[in-house]
Amino acid sequence: MNPASSSYDERGIKGMFKKILFALDFSESSEHAFNYAYAMSRNFNARLIILHVIQEPIDLSGFYVPHISFEKLEKEIEEGAQKMMEAFCEKMDKDFTNYETEIISGIPYEEILGKAVKEDVSLIVMGTHGRKGIDHFLFGSTAERVVRSARCPVMTVRLS
Repeated sequence: MNPASSSYDERGIKGMFKKILFALDFSESSEHAFNYAYAMSRNFNARLIILHVIQEPIDLSGFYVPHISFEKLEKEIEEGAQKMMEAFCEKMDKDFTNYETEIISGIPYEEILGKAVKEDVSLIVMGTHGRKGIDHFLFGSTAERVVRSARCPVMTVRLS
């Protein structure tokens, strides 16, 4: 790209990111990655979408599981996630209002990718846990799946 071209001026750089999707799982790694999403959102004046995906519970229908109401359990999980989201957002500067939050249930990487397309985001930012070996094999990597399938750039931030 020619630096003298009009597409590489200050306006072009400032307008590079219009919406940033931040995938939050409330882990230490995720909170560390938020610093990058927050700074980029402020620097580029981009709308910040903070998304938390509640992992779908294992389907236990057909099994006898006494004294458990799955509807009540799901409601309690959603209420807990909402409280955690509120506490998380309280850490931001009070003058920063260019953000929205959403909590949804589903398979995390699918929901992140779906939200990115639906909102036409310019960038996805997420933390990575750096799992290796059997943990990576068993649990997979949400970040890896997002990177492989996203239609926009993805910034993964590892806690060092």
